[in-house]
Amino acid sequence: QVQLVESGGGLVQAGGSLRLSCAASIRTFSGYTMGWFRQAPGKEREFVAAISWIGDSTYYADSVEGRFTISRDNAKKTVYLQMNSLKPEDTAVYYCAAVFGRNPESNPGVYTYWGQGTQVTVSS
Repeated sequence: QVQLVESGGGLVQAGGSLRLSCAASIRTFSGYTMGWFRQAPGKEREFVAAISWIGDSTYYADSVEGRFTISRDNAKKTVYLQMNSLKPEDTAVYYCAAVFGRNPESNPGVYTYWGQGTQVTVSS
């Protein structure tokens, strides 16, 4: 059974940083494209970033480009989201997601597996 478990969320002041982690229990993790999405109260889930299965290709939402960095460690079966220069509008529940054998995708509908989410709150 595939499980994705996010961690690293919390409360931070505007301008601060957080690093999210997503640990995957996937036997063939290196074959999966991984993505990060977020959902704020009353809003739809939105794409944040994605990374290809070997980490050579990344894709970011315009709203986080230059502030957030997605990376992965296939040996540890973990994907990370380094978030710098955080803004109050970054406040949301952050989810990681996995899909096998595709290029990095912003469409949440193509992802097969999802984590339970971790809350990120940025105070002004």
